[in-house]
Amino acid sequence: MTQQTLHPMLNIAVKAARAAGAIINRGSMDLDLLKINTKSPNDFVTEVDQLAEEAIIDTILQAYPNHGILAEESGRERGNKSSDFVWIIDPLDGTTNFIHGFPVYCVSIALTFRGKVEQAVVYDPNRNDLFVASRGRGAYLNDKRLRVSRRTRLQDSLIGTGFPFRRGDNFQRYMKMFETLMPLCAGLRRPGSAALDLCYVAAGYYDAFFETGLSPWDIAAGSLIVTEAGGLVGNFTGEPDFMNQREILAGAPKIYGQLVPLLSPFTRVITEEPAAEAPPAGEAPAAEAAAEDAPKVRKPLRLRKKAAEGDDATPATGSAEDAPF
Repeated sequence: MTQQTLHPMLNIAVKAARAAGAIINRGSMDLDLLKINTKSPNDFVTEVDQLAEEAIIDTILQAYPNHGILAEESGRERGNKSSDFVWIIDPLDGTTNFIHGFPVYCVSIALTFRGKVEQAVVYDPNRNDLFVASRGRGAYLNDKRLRVSRRTRLQDSLIGTGFPFRRGDNFQRYMKMFETLMPLCAGLRRPGSAALDLCYVAAGYYDAFFETGLSPWDIAAGSLIVTEAGGLVGNFTGEPDFMNQREILAGAPKIYGQLVPLLSPFTRVITEEPAAEAPPAGEAPAAEAAAEDAPKVRKPLRLRKKAAEGDDATPATGSAEDAPF
């Protein structure tokens, strides 16, 4: 997909992502001078995040002043809060990597229309890699069409994931997940940027990716890029309501089907509360007990066909001044 054939809204997203990438690249040259704030333990925000987000929103609202905005740092402060069109923005996915000079981070921008992602851009400023997708028109990396991996055996698969780092994360359940999967696949990887991880599934670098505790701005753009590359995306039970469930599984279809029965015992283990309540004495947590009985036969799962529920991160009311996609 060349610049001339991009959807006009995708073109604006690319322009915004490159503007943010330029700010990030300049900031990476003077990391010692960065002003860093802590949102919560191990969750950081820098002035580069804020400047990049401002540049993205300015670019978008200049072109589409009546669109809504949902951004990681500023939330819904700007934009039309009742628009059917909502841009979901992560100006710097992988801030901790960026702070340490570890070159795995990116800009993630998605456009939703009535709760469905229609346009997506993930830009890696380190490698100048531009991942884009428009619903129904495929996914691309720097004008090259993307397809997910053709692997069919879990034991041959490389799987991306994330490690727990927030207060309230259940480390024991994470360990159970790793104990379940690590002997069954070729390897697990955790670079630290969920948006790029999803793009790597789309490109076939990974065969699958899973993580819990993620927000819509972490996964909105990457999820469309995966599906447009022929992959599947859902929650740990294989259902499509992943955007606000704080868990995601994405992969090549054959591998995705084998991972669902292995991960479904751990579904929704991360909640909005700071910490889970302790179980009664003598009782093991349900997810842990189920994990011990996880299926040993890796047969593809026949997924239930269930319509995706509306994404409550995106308003479903209001007028749309632009033609639908």
